Amino acid sequence: QGIKRLYPQHFDRRRELRKLNHSLLVNFLDLLDLLVQCPDSPRRQEKVEDLSLLFIHIHHLLNEFRPHQARETLRVMMELQRRQRTETAQRFQKHLDKVMEILQQALQMLPETSESDSKLMIPTELFENLDAANQDEASTDSCNVLDRLMCDIVDAM
Repeated sequence: QGIKRLYPQHFDRRRELRKLNHSLLVNFLDLLDLLVQCPDSPRRQEKVEDLSLLFIHIHHLLNEFRPHQARETLRVMMELQRRQRTETAQRFQKHLDKVMEILQQALQMLPETSESDSKLMIPTELFENLDAANQDEASTDSCNVLDRLMCDIVDAM
């Protein structure tokens, strides 16, 4: 791009950034010294160009760190997502354990089957004689056989 290269082809980016930062500071102080002693000096423009060149190189080196920064940012984000998913799974497991405990307590609180079933049991002989009763009562009574069966069950309770 027509810009003078200030560092070698193969280099340590951190070390070069430190050097460029130090050079920037020295050149800025030189510019201030020059402006204090002789504000109209032609060297003033040279110092401004040197500072501009240093800023361009610093900017370029910082941009070369962008892939590293993006990779590190992605790693941090993925770690955060993993931690959130782990916490969500742990909370879900706690809720599942509570539900299982409540279900176990509910099952234990259910009455024994022999106590409750004896009141709800339907006499099976009524079903066996249903056909015979159906024929007899159909001729003598206008009441439905199933209605009579339900009345017998209610009366038995």
